[in-house]
Amino acid sequence: MPTTATISGRILVVDDQPANLLVVSSLLSRHGYEVTTAADGEQALSILSKAQPDLLLLDMLMPNMDGFALLAEIKQNPELLRLPVVFLTVAQDRDLLLRAFDSGAVDYVTKPFMPEELLARVNAHVGLKQTRDRLERIARERQELVNLVAHDLKNPLSSIWFASDMLIKGETRPERVPRYHRMIHDSAEDALGYIRRYLETQKHRDNAQARQCTPLREVLDWLVDRYGLQFEDRGVALRLHAPGISPLVAVDALVLRQVAENLITNAIKYAPDSDVDLSLRSGGPGYFQLLVEDRGPGIARDQQKALFLPFSRLAHAGRDDGRSTGLGLSLAKQIISDLGGQLWYEDREDGGARFIIELPEVNGGDPASATVAAHSAG
Repeated sequence: MPTTATISGRILVVDDQPANLLVVSSLLSRHGYEVTTAADGEQALSILSKAQPDLLLLDMLMPNMDGFALLAEIKQNPELLRLPVVFLTVAQDRDLLLRAFDSGAVDYVTKPFMPEELLARVNAHVGLKQTRDRLERIARERQELVNLVAHDLKNPLSSIWFASDMLIKGETRPERVPRYHRMIHDSAEDALGYIRRYLETQKHRDNAQARQCTPLREVLDWLVDRYGLQFEDRGVALRLHAPGISPLVAVDALVLRQVAENLITNAIKYAPDSDVDLSLRSGGPGYFQLLVEDRGPGIARDQQKALFLPFSRLAHAGRDDGRSTGLGLSLAKQIISDLGGQLWYEDREDGGARFIIELPEVNGGDPASATVAAHSAG
């Protein structure tokens, strides 16, 4: 029989007869399968607790724990519920075979078996399982993309809604009208920019991001320009505290703005009556920090552990406007971690919340790169 070096799938073979284990594992290994063997049910359960195969070939009649008992144990584990099981049996009894299917087996092969028949059944069931896994992975990736797009479009659309609402009310001071028009235009441009990014390949996005250097001060100025009016409208302020320097960090300006926007919009939602302070300071050696601080209620101790988990929402009564996806902080933390930085929360002294973004500084940054990033942030 031909030998292939390609691993077609992972198979666990369970049989109390060493000769059977040797014959089956040798046959499948020669055809590219990664085979693990177990001599009894207890050993099989131990193996399954560490790694899930693509198929389980299971001897029906074994001492102590037979195939039916092992299959019953497997079906008690939610992670193994969809593991395809094929019985290997000398039994030809119709009732016994029907019991096998009722127990959750997907097929059976009678012993002694023809190698071609065993391979055909194994190929079919492993192929079905791997196809199902691929389809489920594609569905998850598509849902994750939908979540990302919905989340990232939320902030620019909220800014468009705020500015247009102020203009529709007709109570805006004339000198502010151009700023609201510009907010609508720039936010729409940001939204289109996010969509363009998602239409690019991941490799292209990563390479483009790796070439970018962003002056942190430019991001702070952009945040104040974009959200200052929303704070003024509520009778509070978005205050900027930054030294006279603007360290460069190795991140695309648009990406860093997305992360910082999440922190600003959370402060607007959960601390609506508080001023918010944006500041810049040195972190650990070779790092700089961007801080977003408010004097709102802060975050309760019992909620802080779940703060950066996906779909986790802060439970402040009456503060959720129904637009939250519960993805913001989780995505923000993942983005910053991928860039070699950190994002964390601290209780602020005398009350309030403090979020800190820490990113590695670019030593001897290229002024030309910084200029390009500054223009992209404008």
